[in-house]
Amino acid sequence: MLRPKRSDGLTAHNITTALQHAIDQRLSRRNFMKLAGIAGLTVAAVPSQWGCGPASDPNFNPDPQERALIEQAIEAVKDAGASYGDARISRHWFESITTREKQITGVSSRDSYGIGIRALVGGSWGFAATRILTTDAVAKTAKEAVEIAKINNRIAPSEVTLAPIDVVREVYWETPHEIDPFEVSIEDKAALLFQINEAALQTDGVNFISSGIQSVKEQRLLATTDGTLIQQTFLRINPSVNITAVSADGRDFQSRGNVASAASLGWEYILGLDLPGNAPRWGEEAVMKLSATPVEPGTWDLVLHPSHLWLTIHENVGHPTELDRALGYEANYAGTSFLSPPEEVLNKLRLGPEFMQFQGNRTEIGGGATVGYDDEGVPAEAWPIIKDGIFVDYQTTREQAAWISDLTGITRGHGCSYGQTWARIPFQRMPNVSLMPGEDNYSEEDVIAATDHGILIEGNGSYSIDQQRYNFQFAGQVFWEIKNGKKHRMLRDVAYVGRTPEFWNSLAMIGGEQTYELGTTFGDAKGQPGQSNAVSHGCPISLFRNATILNTA
Repeated sequence: MLRPKRSDGLTAHNITTALQHAIDQRLSRRNFMKLAGIAGLTVAAVPSQWGCGPASDPNFNPDPQERALIEQAIEAVKDAGASYGDARISRHWFESITTREKQITGVSSRDSYGIGIRALVGGSWGFAATRILTTDAVAKTAKEAVEIAKINNRIAPSEVTLAPIDVVREVYWETPHEIDPFEVSIEDKAALLFQINEAALQTDGVNFISSGIQSVKEQRLLATTDGTLIQQTFLRINPSVNITAVSADGRDFQSRGNVASAASLGWEYILGLDLPGNAPRWGEEAVMKLSATPVEPGTWDLVLHPSHLWLTIHENVGHPTELDRALGYEANYAGTSFLSPPEEVLNKLRLGPEFMQFQGNRTEIGGGATVGYDDEGVPAEAWPIIKDGIFVDYQTTREQAAWISDLTGITRGHGCSYGQTWARIPFQRMPNVSLMPGEDNYSEEDVIAATDHGILIEGNGSYSIDQQRYNFQFAGQVFWEIKNGKKHRMLRDVAYVGRTPEFWNSLAMIGGEQTYELGTTFGDAKGQPGQSNAVSHGCPISLFRNATILNTA
């Protein structure tokens, strides 16, 4: 993820202080975002303890028809014999525009609208959904969900115990933003993309560039048999830029992509990135990769920029700490977890040095998995997953909390229930999982200075990881040799391999708040039928000792 240019000289610490002040003073959302915007809209670079809470109750204003239908669904679930049920009426909008050089290559816009109903009977769940929002169709769908649960319950090994919850009614929450991306015209989005393309093509040696913007908006109305009634609006936006340089003889080409991260923010986030202003630099990096020195395989120290490290976190910390993977309930799609069985690893396994702190959260400003409440009505929270280097907790839903409460002492769920659309059943999905910045507040320059023989990696690239998230290989976008504490020259064909516990225990130094950034993906896939979750991982720049480096040429 790039760092937007700032002309006012403010540091990330100043931004953080301003944001905290805004929250403490309970400013309006508009004033809050204006305050955050004074430093180029870098709110995505703020650690998760400055999360965002629900909007005030007066903003709760669902469509009267939708409210009547969802309350009818809940009554129908109870009447049919379910011990618990929830229903979601949701609208989903997706818009995409892509360009290449001086032409638009694609424009798409679609939406989806319907209701999904989940029911619990004994030890089993049932789920049914419909896009027909009439009284009869909703009643029929609710009964189908309960009937499916009853049939499944015939072979259920035990009863499901749901963690307690504080019921909230008539509450509204929305993604903090200043400009709704869907209020920005396709023409204006295309104009920005063409500016990016033109700027990149000014670099001598750049031959091709593609760029695009994806926008997502969701409106959800949730009701449960507990009495919960919550309305939420989510916004996400994803810029993409890929610049390609071709050698003079036409025998080699190199690209610079993954230059900016997605975020759960508004259009102001895109403007704050200054993509046209940064495009020439990325073009120069693509050209430099053509003549970069092939890496010498062997043992190197690694300085991993947040724009790269977030994906490593996703694969070898985010996925292994999903409780259903650890217990083998999720295996077909992307495997299980080496963090198993819980009784042998929780509060026992050292995954890193004492200064390493990992936090799960659904509260981080700009985070892909940030919400006000999950799909069971559990309020968003933050909690330690790795504390002082020791693995201490998993990601859980209300159902899963009881599975490990005797080991963690925590009886509530962590709010990790999510269904991609109204047509998909909610189940355990990854929250934002972030490596917290260091207390010593080291800068990027400090971390590089502590490295004699190393490689700085920026941007995420190809990767491979085994079914238990244990053995891995990661590449990146740009590689810089570090020699005697200074960036020396660009390298190419770099990948590092390792095993997750040993890798994180080799962590030697982490940057402070000013180096902390979020990386986000829209496509964290799981389940059958498969569904995707947006999720973010924040981290500071980090130094790892004695990594094994391969030459991928």
